[in-house]
Amino acid sequence: ELAVVGGGDTALEEASYLTKFASKVHLLVRRDELRASKAMQARVIHNPKMQIHWHTVVKDVLGADRIEALLLQNVRSSATSTLPVRGLFVAIGHSPATGFLADSGVELDSKGYVMLRTRSGATNIEGVFAAGDVADSSYRQAVSAAGMGCIAALDAERWLAARGVH
Repeated sequence: ELAVVGGGDTALEEASYLTKFASKVHLLVRRDELRASKAMQARVIHNPKMQIHWHTVVKDVLGADRIEALLLQNVRSSATSTLPVRGLFVAIGHSPATGFLADSGVELDSKGYVMLRTRSGATNIEGVFAAGDVADSSYRQAVSAAGMGCIAALDAERWLAARGVH
């Protein structure tokens, strides 16, 4: 199972694509609505492999050597829960919402953006990928975020396939 954070077109496109490789994709949405196009919303809402978690933010990433689960918080009730996942994709906002990565070991630049290895979506931690506004301090456009999301998803797919996860 995988998780995608965000409610815009990039997040929904990534989440939809990831259903090809995961038994379930959890879409974590801070608000009570999606900002993506109506067509993209319909595709995600009607996909049986998708589960939307409304009013939800990631408070922590749990696991020793790899992601094992996420600590989630409902922004309305403040209730917390644990969601077992093997991967996390963050596709949110125009500024890097990377505070939850502070103690993760993922390298951030001085402005809080995730640092990528060359043109890849890979970070300094094996199996952790980033794309879009959390990693792009220059363009911050939907089209570049979508392209980066595609690159990160392809890199993640290759990484999983190399480990026998299909």
